[in-house]
Amino acid sequence: MSVPGCPRCTTPVARDGAGVWSCPEHGPVAPLWRAPEASYDAFAEHLVRAGEFPTYLPWPLSPGWSVTDVAAAGEEGAVRATMTGCSGTSDADGPVDVLVVTEEAGVGLGARVAGTRHADPGPGLGDGPPLATVRVEGQGVRLWTVSTSTEPGEWDRSVLAGEAGGRWLWVVLRPASAILLLRGEWILRDVSGLGAPLVDLPYGGPHPLW
Repeated sequence: MSVPGCPRCTTPVARDGAGVWSCPEHGPVAPLWRAPEASYDAFAEHLVRAGEFPTYLPWPLSPGWSVTDVAAAGEEGAVRATMTGCSGTSDADGPVDVLVVTEEAGVGLGARVAGTRHADPGPGLGDGPPLATVRVEGQGVRLWTVSTSTEPGEWDRSVLAGEAGGRWLWVVLRPASAILLLRGEWILRDVSGLGAPLVDLPYGGPHPLW
């Protein structure tokens, strides 16, 4: 894993005299550990760090798709957020990135990946009907759109969020039009206990943008 950073910005973090990881801008944080590149070994190392905290992947990966990113926020055995990135192509959109974050409230990793200003999905989530439903560990999880229209940076992304297992669940898709991939019944699987089948997953490729 790379040098630990802040889950809410790109600043490296360090322990203070009391052993607390701290960011100059955001104060005490759960240190973010992001694999320099996606590989089976990096993913296995990530799962050791994450322990019992879930790590979700779209399942099964479509042909031609690969795992391109993985990260966790928190100390080994006390992780508070995980992120995975998958990349591939669709007939309608060409190259597509799908990023999935699950996190405890206040961590801020999902907002960073999504490019939004609030540490959590923000006020208004859950107003109106959900845009999509995904299957997580056999349960239907409703997802609502998180607006990025007033955020800085590029807008060519779709951001959805909901709640799964008492934690925030974020799904970020680039380009924005790739949200149509969620019209079918998507399945997110916690791969923390998957074991041998992880060896057969395709890994590698450029990190998705975040």
